Amino acid sequence: MPPHRLVKQLAQVARPMSTLAGYKLQQHSYKYRYMIVSAGIATGGVMFYFCQKHKVLAASSVQSQKSLWMTDPITDIKDLEKNPDSMKTKMELLIMRIQGEVCRALEKEEEDKKFVVDRWIRNEGGGGISCVIQDGMVFEKAGVNISVVHGHLPPAAIQQMKSRGKNLSGKNLPFFATGISAVIHPRNPYVPTIHFNYRYFEVENEDGTKQSWFGGGTDLTPSYLNQEDCVHFHKTLKVACDKHDKSYYSRFKTWCDEYFYIKHREETRGIGGIFFDDLEEPNHEEIFKFVKSCAESVVPCYIPLVQKHKNNGYGYAEREWQLLRRGRYVEFNLIYDRGTKFGLFTPGARYESILMSLPLTARWEYCHQVEPGSKEEEMVQVLKKPRSWV
Repeated sequence: MPPHRLVKQLAQVARPMSTLAGYKLQQHSYKYRYMIVSAGIATGGVMFYFCQKHKVLAASSVQSQKSLWMTDPITDIKDLEKNPDSMKTKMELLIMRIQGEVCRALEKEEEDKKFVVDRWIRNEGGGGISCVIQDGMVFEKAGVNISVVHGHLPPAAIQQMKSRGKNLSGKNLPFFATGISAVIHPRNPYVPTIHFNYRYFEVENEDGTKQSWFGGGTDLTPSYLNQEDCVHFHKTLKVACDKHDKSYYSRFKTWCDEYFYIKHREETRGIGGIFFDDLEEPNHEEIFKFVKSCAESVVPCYIPLVQKHKNNGYGYAEREWQLLRRGRYVEFNLIYDRGTKFGLFTPGARYESILMSLPLTARWEYCHQVEPGSKEEEMVQVLKKPRSWV
């Protein structure tokens, strides 16, 4: 069989497979040897190496993923190819793919608007890709950002991490952080706001030892309560969690309710979801797979709610209530949110991207009170006392 036909057959066999490794095929009647030697774990891509005597040619699995992205990655593709097993590479490729999937799913629901793609570079090291829609018919403001940054932690950031139990020694410690963060603020008050964030962090101590961990979560903030929506949202997250550890959903649902609590209002920001941070056990590979499952659950847990409610009728009163609830959203993000604080403390911070999570419009009224027995009061009661949905 001629070499080019053999290669074509191998590609057809490999295409539906998510991973292939160590599979070796030799054709002794030809002077060529063909070997499939690795697979892209984060995306299921396969890399082929064609060897002829001492010359090696590679068909890159990273290059083949470009159609899934919104633009080029922050890290040079050649560097990603050189380090396919690095967690830095795996996370960057994952968040690039998730950003593309979420943006394209949202664009299908938005009639006339497309995401503006803003690829930016940070002078201190790394950069990010901000994808934003504003003033759409369905989404008043939607941002899906990724960042891949490195540099040295300032004292304020080190102190914040120590307060969470991190054993860090030294000043201006080298760090690497990568993640995806999105907030979707819809126009219709009956479509809930969603937030999700998944990230990976590395810090190097003065003695050269490294600490690394994962964090993230997905949570929902409706203006009006729809129990069917809440059940769908939480059930989808539970399925993603249960694939890896049956205890995850319960643990991280409780953590989410506690984290997204607006202390001065004595209420949660929304109806919760999952949240976790500083996750290191059982091992990085298993946690990465868990993070991947959670990130891949965003579209199925949210897009059906958009499709269900984006054409609901509403009036002035519903819109005013939505803006009041957004005011509470702003209060939490600016006063309590850990990610916002870290971003603002980091040298070379890109404030446009950090504050992307804030809605285009919000409202505050002096001593606002909801009417007893109203739909608004029903929503507040859930925020005052979080429920179990599945």
